[in-house]
Amino acid sequence: MMRSRGLRIGAFALVAAGLLISLLPTYSGAQSEYLGGVGMPYDAFERLPKTDMPVGGGIVQVAFAPGRIALSQETVLGWVKKSAEAVSVYYGRFPIKKVKLLIVPVGGRGVQGGTTWGYRGGAIRITLGSDASEADLLRDWIMVHEMVHLALPDLREQHNWLSEGLAVYIEPIARVQAGQLNADDVWRSMMRGMPNGMPGGGDRGLDYTPTWGRTYWGGAIFCLIADVEIRKRTNNRYGLQDAMRGVLAAGGNHEVRTWSIRKVLETADATVGVDVMTKLYEEMGPKPMEPDLSAIWAKLGVSIQNGRVALDDAAPWASIRTSVTKTPTL
Repeated sequence: MMRSRGLRIGAFALVAAGLLISLLPTYSGAQSEYLGGVGMPYDAFERLPKTDMPVGGGIVQVAFAPGRIALSQETVLGWVKKSAEAVSVYYGRFPIKKVKLLIVPVGGRGVQGGTTWGYRGGAIRITLGSDASEADLLRDWIMVHEMVHLALPDLREQHNWLSEGLAVYIEPIARVQAGQLNADDVWRSMMRGMPNGMPGGGDRGLDYTPTWGRTYWGGAIFCLIADVEIRKRTNNRYGLQDAMRGVLAAGGNHEVRTWSIRKVLETADATVGVDVMTKLYEEMGPKPMEPDLSAIWAKLGVSIQNGRVALDDAAPWASIRTSVTKTPTL
Protein backbone atom coordinates (compact mmCIF):
# COMPACT_ATOMS: atom_id res chain seq x y z
CA MET A 1 0.00 0.00 0.00
CA MET A 2 1.02 3.60 -0.52
CA ARG A 3 0.34 6.50 1.74
CA SER A 4 1.10 10.20 1.48
CA ARG A 5 0.14 13.09 3.70
CA GLY A 6 -3.59 13.60 3.34
CA LEU A 7 -4.07 10.32 1.44
CA ARG A 8 -4.53 6.88 2.97
CA ILE A 9 -5.05 3.90 0.71
CA GLY A 10 -7.59 1.69 2.42
CA ALA A 11 -8.18 -2.07 2.61
CA PHE A 12 -9.03 -4.00 -0.52
CA ALA A 13 -11.13 -7.09 -0.96
CA LEU A 14 -8.04 -9.30 -1.36
CA VAL A 15 -6.51 -8.37 1.98
CA ALA A 16 -7.84 -11.52 3.64
CA ALA A 17 -5.96 -13.60 1.09
CA GLY A 18 -2.72 -11.77 1.74
CA LEU A 19 -2.60 -10.05 -1.64
CA LEU A 20 -2.33 -6.39 -2.56
CA ILE A 21 -3.95 -4.60 -5.44
CA SER A 22 -1.85 -2.02 -7.24
CA LEU A 23 -3.17 1.42 -8.01
CA LEU A 24 -6.31 1.36 -10.08
CA PRO A 25 -5.79 1.38 -13.86
CA THR A 26 -6.72 4.26 -16.10
CA TYR A 27 -10.43 4.34 -16.94
CA SER A 28 -12.11 5.95 -19.91
CA GLY A 29 -15.53 7.47 -20.37
CA ALA A 30 -17.86 8.51 -17.59
CA GLN A 31 -15.98 6.66 -14.83
CA SER A 32 -12.53 8.08 -15.52
CA GLU A 33 -13.02 11.12 -13.31
CA TYR A 34 -14.17 8.91 -10.41
CA LEU A 35 -11.44 6.25 -10.57
CA GLY A 36 -8.50 7.92 -12.27
CA GLY A 37 -5.62 9.28 -10.22
CA VAL A 38 -4.87 8.63 -6.56
CA GLY A 39 -7.02 11.19 -4.75
CA MET A 40 -10.69 11.45 -3.88
CA PRO A 41 -12.57 13.11 -6.78
CA TYR A 42 -14.15 15.70 -4.51
CA ASP A 43 -15.20 18.06 -7.30
CA ALA A 44 -16.75 15.27 -9.37
CA PHE A 45 -18.57 14.03 -6.27
CA GLU A 46 -20.18 17.43 -5.72
CA ARG A 47 -21.75 17.34 -9.19
CA LEU A 48 -23.60 14.07 -8.49
CA PRO A 49 -27.07 13.69 -6.91
CA LYS A 50 -26.64 12.87 -3.24
CA THR A 51 -28.59 11.20 -0.44
CA ASP A 52 -28.00 12.42 3.12
CA MET A 53 -28.29 9.59 5.63
CA PRO A 54 -28.29 10.55 9.35
CA VAL A 55 -26.53 7.90 11.46
CA GLY A 56 -25.12 8.05 14.98
CA GLY A 57 -25.18 11.84 15.19
CA GLY A 58 -23.42 12.22 11.85
CA ILE A 59 -24.39 12.24 8.20
CA VAL A 60 -23.29 9.83 5.49
CA GLN A 61 -23.70 11.67 2.18
CA VAL A 62 -23.97 9.02 -0.53
CA ALA A 63 -23.51 9.54 -4.26
CA PHE A 64 -23.47 6.98 -7.06
CA ALA A 65 -21.06 7.41 -9.96
CA PRO A 66 -22.41 6.59 -13.43
CA GLY A 67 -22.63 2.91 -14.24
CA ARG A 68 -24.85 -0.12 -13.89
CA ILE A 69 -25.56 -1.80 -10.55
CA ALA A 70 -27.87 -4.82 -10.49
CA LEU A 71 -28.96 -4.04 -6.94
CA SER A 72 -31.41 -1.24 -6.26
CA GLN A 73 -30.07 1.96 -4.76
CA GLU A 74 -32.37 1.33 -1.80
CA THR A 75 -30.61 -1.99 -1.12
CA VAL A 76 -27.17 -0.40 -1.39
CA LEU A 77 -28.18 2.45 0.91
CA GLY A 78 -29.44 -0.10 3.44
CA TRP A 79 -25.99 -1.72 3.43
CA VAL A 80 -24.34 1.66 3.94
CA LYS A 81 -26.63 2.47 6.86
CA LYS A 82 -26.06 -0.92 8.48
CA SER A 83 -22.29 -0.47 8.24
CA ALA A 84 -22.44 3.05 9.67
CA GLU A 85 -24.59 1.82 12.54
CA ALA A 86 -22.01 -0.81 13.47
CA VAL A 87 -19.24 1.80 13.61
CA SER A 88 -21.50 4.10 15.63
CA VAL A 89 -22.18 1.35 18.16
CA TYR A 90 -18.46 0.75 18.68
CA TYR A 91 -17.49 4.41 19.07
CA GLY A 92 -20.68 5.61 20.72
CA ARG A 93 -21.37 7.86 17.72
CA PHE A 94 -20.43 8.19 14.08
CA PRO A 95 -16.78 9.33 13.92
CA ILE A 96 -17.25 12.58 11.96
CA LYS A 97 -20.08 15.05 11.36
CA LYS A 98 -20.31 14.32 7.63
CA VAL A 99 -18.57 11.86 5.32
CA LYS A 100 -18.81 11.91 1.54
CA LEU A 101 -19.33 8.34 0.34
CA LEU A 102 -18.87 7.65 -3.37
CA ILE A 103 -20.10 4.33 -4.77
CA VAL A 104 -18.45 3.52 -8.10
CA PRO A 105 -19.81 0.63 -10.19
CA VAL A 106 -17.13 -1.62 -11.71
CA GLY A 107 -17.26 -4.94 -13.51
CA GLY A 108 -17.76 -8.17 -11.63
CA ARG A 109 -19.34 -9.09 -8.32
CA GLY A 110 -18.93 -8.23 -4.69
CA VAL A 111 -17.46 -5.22 -2.94
CA GLN A 112 -14.11 -4.85 -4.65
CA GLY A 113 -12.23 -2.13 -2.83
CA GLY A 114 -12.25 0.91 -0.60
CA THR A 115 -10.25 4.07 0.02
CA THR A 116 -10.58 6.72 2.75
CA TRP A 117 -9.35 10.33 2.76
CA GLY A 118 -9.59 13.31 5.08
CA TYR A 119 -7.63 16.15 3.46
CA ARG A 120 -10.73 17.99 2.14
CA GLY A 121 -13.16 16.55 4.63
CA GLY A 122 -13.84 12.90 5.38
CA ALA A 123 -14.48 10.90 2.22
CA ILE A 124 -14.69 7.24 1.23
CA ARG A 125 -14.75 5.71 -2.23
CA ILE A 126 -16.09 2.16 -2.59
CA THR A 127 -15.89 0.15 -5.81
CA LEU A 128 -18.93 -2.08 -6.09
CA GLY A 129 -19.28 -4.87 -8.64
CA SER A 130 -22.10 -4.24 -11.11
CA ASP A 131 -23.37 -7.79 -10.51
CA ALA A 132 -23.03 -7.72 -6.72
CA SER A 133 -25.82 -9.53 -4.85
CA GLU A 134 -27.46 -8.92 -1.50
CA ALA A 135 -25.49 -11.90 -0.21
CA ASP A 136 -22.27 -10.12 -1.22
CA LEU A 137 -23.29 -7.10 0.84
CA LEU A 138 -24.14 -9.28 3.84
CA ARG A 139 -20.65 -10.80 3.72
CA ASP A 140 -18.87 -7.51 3.18
CA TRP A 141 -16.37 -6.15 5.69
CA ILE A 142 -14.82 -3.39 3.56
CA MET A 143 -17.44 -0.69 4.22
CA VAL A 144 -17.10 -0.99 8.01
CA HIS A 145 -13.31 -1.23 7.71
CA GLU A 146 -13.15 2.04 5.80
CA MET A 147 -15.54 3.81 8.18
CA VAL A 148 -13.36 2.79 11.14
CA HIS A 149 -10.52 4.77 9.53
CA LEU A 150 -12.60 7.91 10.06
CA ALA A 151 -12.09 7.57 13.83
CA LEU A 152 -8.30 8.03 13.79
CA PRO A 153 -6.20 11.10 12.86
CA ASP A 154 -4.45 10.99 9.50
CA LEU A 155 -1.02 9.84 10.70
CA ARG A 156 2.30 9.65 8.88
CA GLU A 157 2.84 6.78 6.46
CA GLN A 158 5.30 5.24 8.92
CA HIS A 159 2.39 4.60 11.29
CA ASN A 160 -0.05 3.22 8.74
CA TRP A 161 0.00 -0.06 10.68
CA LEU A 162 -1.98 1.56 13.50
CA SER A 163 -4.71 2.79 11.15
CA GLU A 164 -4.99 -0.51 9.31
CA GLY A 165 -4.51 -2.62 12.43
CA LEU A 166 -7.34 -0.84 14.23
CA ALA A 167 -9.62 -1.26 11.21
CA VAL A 168 -8.83 -4.98 10.93
CA TYR A 169 -9.34 -5.54 14.66
CA ILE A 170 -12.38 -3.31 15.24
CA GLU A 171 -14.41 -4.11 12.10
CA PRO A 172 -15.66 -7.59 13.11
CA ILE A 173 -16.07 -6.59 16.77
CA ALA A 174 -18.23 -3.63 15.78
CA ARG A 175 -20.39 -5.90 13.64
CA VAL A 176 -20.82 -8.35 16.52
CA GLN A 177 -21.78 -5.56 18.91
CA ALA A 178 -24.37 -4.33 16.37
CA GLY A 179 -25.84 -7.84 16.10
CA GLN A 180 -24.59 -8.35 12.55
CA LEU A 181 -22.00 -11.08 13.16
CA ASN A 182 -21.35 -13.93 15.59
CA ALA A 183 -18.52 -13.70 18.12
CA ASP A 184 -17.21 -17.05 16.88
CA ASP A 185 -16.47 -15.44 13.52
CA VAL A 186 -14.30 -12.78 15.18
CA TRP A 187 -12.06 -15.27 16.95
CA ARG A 188 -11.84 -17.58 13.94
CA SER A 189 -10.70 -14.67 11.78
CA MET A 190 -8.13 -13.53 14.32
CA MET A 191 -6.68 -16.99 14.89
CA ARG A 192 -6.30 -17.55 11.17
CA GLY A 193 -5.12 -14.07 10.25
CA MET A 194 -2.81 -12.94 13.02
CA PRO A 195 0.05 -15.35 12.24
CA ASN A 196 0.47 -13.24 9.08
CA GLY A 197 1.41 -10.31 11.31
CA MET A 198 4.28 -11.96 13.16
CA PRO A 199 7.79 -10.57 12.53
CA GLY A 200 10.02 -12.45 10.13
CA GLY A 201 13.67 -12.29 9.20
CA GLY A 202 15.02 -8.75 8.95
CA ASP A 203 12.00 -7.25 10.69
CA ARG A 204 12.62 -3.78 12.15
CA GLY A 205 9.40 -3.27 14.06
CA LEU A 206 5.99 -2.04 12.95
CA ASP A 207 7.24 1.47 12.16
CA TYR A 208 9.92 0.24 9.75
CA THR A 209 8.50 -2.95 8.22
CA PRO A 210 5.70 -1.83 5.87
CA THR A 211 4.79 -5.26 4.48
CA TRP A 212 1.19 -6.32 4.00
CA GLY A 213 1.27 -8.78 6.89
CA ARG A 214 2.92 -6.46 9.38
CA THR A 215 0.78 -3.45 8.39
CA TYR A 216 -2.61 -5.12 8.60
CA TRP A 217 -2.22 -8.13 10.88
CA GLY A 218 0.81 -6.87 12.81
CA GLY A 219 -1.23 -3.79 13.63
CA ALA A 220 -4.14 -6.02 14.64
CA ILE A 221 -1.86 -8.00 16.98
CA PHE A 222 -0.88 -4.70 18.62
CA CYS A 223 -4.58 -3.95 19.14
CA LEU A 224 -5.36 -7.38 20.58
CA ILE A 225 -2.50 -7.20 23.07
CA ALA A 226 -3.44 -3.64 24.02
CA ASP A 227 -7.08 -4.62 24.52
CA VAL A 228 -6.19 -7.57 26.76
CA GLU A 229 -3.62 -5.61 28.79
CA ILE A 230 -5.94 -2.65 29.36
CA ARG A 231 -8.64 -5.00 30.58
CA LYS A 232 -6.22 -6.88 32.84
CA ARG A 233 -4.88 -3.71 34.42
CA THR A 234 -8.32 -2.14 34.94
CA ASN A 235 -10.01 -5.33 36.20
CA ASN A 236 -11.93 -5.49 32.91
CA ARG A 237 -13.52 -2.11 33.49
CA TYR A 238 -12.00 -0.62 30.33
CA GLY A 239 -10.64 -1.90 27.05
CA LEU A 240 -9.31 -0.69 23.72
CA GLN A 241 -12.81 0.42 22.79
CA ASP A 242 -12.87 2.92 25.67
CA ALA A 243 -9.36 4.11 24.84
CA MET A 244 -10.22 4.81 21.20
CA ARG A 245 -13.48 6.46 22.14
CA GLY A 246 -11.34 8.81 24.19
CA VAL A 247 -9.22 9.67 21.16
CA LEU A 248 -12.34 10.47 19.18
CA ALA A 249 -13.83 12.52 22.03
CA ALA A 250 -10.63 14.59 22.12
CA GLY A 251 -11.11 15.51 18.46
CA GLY A 252 -8.87 12.84 16.94
CA ASN A 253 -10.75 11.92 13.77
CA HIS A 254 -9.46 11.38 10.23
CA GLU A 255 -9.93 15.00 9.22
CA VAL A 256 -7.15 15.93 11.67
CA ARG A 257 -3.62 15.90 10.20
CA THR A 258 -1.64 17.45 13.06
CA TRP A 259 -1.63 14.64 15.61
CA SER A 260 1.44 12.44 16.12
CA ILE A 261 1.16 8.77 16.99
CA ARG A 262 2.44 9.68 20.45
CA LYS A 263 -0.49 12.07 20.97
CA VAL A 264 -2.95 9.39 19.84
CA LEU A 265 -1.56 6.77 22.20
CA GLU A 266 -1.11 9.13 25.14
CA THR A 267 -4.70 10.33 24.74
CA ALA A 268 -5.90 6.73 24.60
CA ASP A 269 -3.94 5.84 27.75
CA ALA A 270 -5.16 8.90 29.63
CA THR A 271 -8.75 7.91 28.88
CA VAL A 272 -8.43 4.51 30.56
CA GLY A 273 -5.90 5.54 33.22
CA VAL A 274 -3.14 3.06 32.34
CA ASP A 275 -0.09 3.51 30.12
CA VAL A 276 -0.58 0.33 28.09
CA MET A 277 -0.56 1.68 24.54
CA THR A 278 2.45 3.98 24.85
CA LYS A 279 4.50 1.24 26.51
CA LEU A 280 3.42 -1.35 23.96
CA TYR A 281 4.38 1.02 21.15
CA GLU A 282 7.88 1.28 22.61
CA GLU A 283 8.10 -2.52 22.38
CA MET A 284 6.52 -3.05 18.97
CA GLY A 285 7.01 0.19 17.03
CA PRO A 286 10.79 0.57 16.60
CA LYS A 287 11.77 -3.09 17.03
CA PRO A 288 10.31 -6.56 16.47
CA MET A 289 8.42 -8.28 19.24
CA GLU A 290 7.15 -11.83 18.81
CA PRO A 291 4.20 -12.45 21.12
CA ASP A 292 3.14 -15.98 22.00
CA LEU A 293 -0.19 -16.08 20.16
CA SER A 294 -0.82 -19.69 21.18
CA ALA A 295 -0.61 -18.71 24.84
CA ILE A 296 -2.92 -15.75 24.29
CA TRP A 297 -5.57 -17.93 22.61
CA ALA A 298 -5.31 -20.52 25.36
CA LYS A 299 -5.77 -17.95 28.13
CA LEU A 300 -8.69 -16.37 26.27
CA GLY A 301 -10.19 -19.83 25.90
CA VAL A 302 -10.27 -19.87 22.11
CA SER A 303 -9.42 -22.85 19.93
CA ILE A 304 -10.39 -24.37 16.62
CA GLN A 305 -11.52 -27.99 16.84
CA ASN A 306 -12.60 -29.94 13.77
CA GLY A 307 -12.77 -26.71 11.82
CA ARG A 308 -15.07 -25.00 14.33
CA VAL A 309 -14.37 -22.42 17.02
CA ALA A 310 -14.52 -23.71 20.59
CA LEU A 311 -14.81 -21.25 23.48
CA ASP A 312 -13.77 -22.25 26.99
CA ASP A 313 -15.52 -20.18 29.65
CA ALA A 314 -13.23 -21.66 32.33
CA ALA A 315 -10.11 -20.15 30.72
CA PRO A 316 -8.18 -17.53 32.76
CA TRP A 317 -9.13 -14.64 30.45
CA ALA A 318 -12.58 -15.86 29.41
CA SER A 319 -14.26 -12.83 30.96
CA ILE A 320 -11.95 -10.58 28.94
CA ARG A 321 -12.86 -12.46 25.77
CA THR A 322 -16.58 -12.01 26.33
CA SER A 323 -16.14 -8.33 27.24
CA VAL A 324 -14.31 -7.59 23.98
CA THR A 325 -17.36 -8.43 21.88
CA LYS A 326 -20.05 -7.44 24.37
CA THR A 327 -22.35 -4.65 23.19
CA PRO A 328 -21.43 -1.55 25.20
CA THR A 329 -23.88 0.32 27.37
CA LEU A 330 -24.30 3.75 25.81
